[in-house]
Amino acid sequence: MKVDVFNTYEELSQKAKELIIHEIKKQKDLLLCAATGGSPTKTYHLLGEEYQRQPDLFTDLRILKLDEWGGIPMDDKGTCESYLQVHLLQPLQISESRYIGFNSFPDDPLLECMDIQEQLVKEGPVDICILGLGMNGHLALNEPAEYLQPFCHKAELSEQSLRHPMASEMQIKPAYGLTLGMADIFCSKMIIILINGQQKKRMVSKFLSKKITSLVPASFLWLHPNVICLIEKDALD
Repeated sequence: MKVDVFNTYEELSQKAKELIIHEIKKQKDLLLCAATGGSPTKTYHLLGEEYQRQPDLFTDLRILKLDEWGGIPMDDKGTCESYLQVHLLQPLQISESRYIGFNSFPDDPLLECMDIQEQLVKEGPVDICILGLGMNGHLALNEPAEYLQPFCHKAELSEQSLRHPMASEMQIKPAYGLTLGMADIFCSKMIIILINGQQKKRMVSKFLSKKITSLVPASFLWLHPNVICLIEKDALD
């Protein structure tokens, strides 16, 4: 894992954008797996600004939604769908044919996971996976547990995840999560994990200790051959 520390969130986001653009220039139909939440937001805004300068660069880009809150309407402002539409899909003019994403309110969550898994097998592997570090060390919605799931699955949400700003503001609380599994994430050719915020200091310390445990799912990233970790210095002890 390559770890880079930045003085500001803006510098971190600029570096992430540069890494993504560099890879898109090499492969225009790149499959980008996109996390949601505060950490990648500025990076996505910078990509939107790049689209205004050179829209042709993004005409073949494909997007995969990393995870989703389950049991709430797709048009709820707190869904990962709503977030991605506002911050990434619409700014980059990503068409439906170039987007794979969990339905937040499926008739059958297990069938929904199977459908996303099949699409990932067909369209993948992921070229770049954008991740954040959960407050409890989760990766996507792979929660700390005795064991972890390899593929797309319905996840039982921890109390800490339910306190996430996206979930805490919902009028209807998520009943479960829908997420890529650890093997799905680890098949990515490149992983970029973005970490910012003083509130994550305790978990960042655990993550950087290199002690690999299912109680800190993000710690498994130390086993992947191509991970770039971008950290704002305020998140460090």
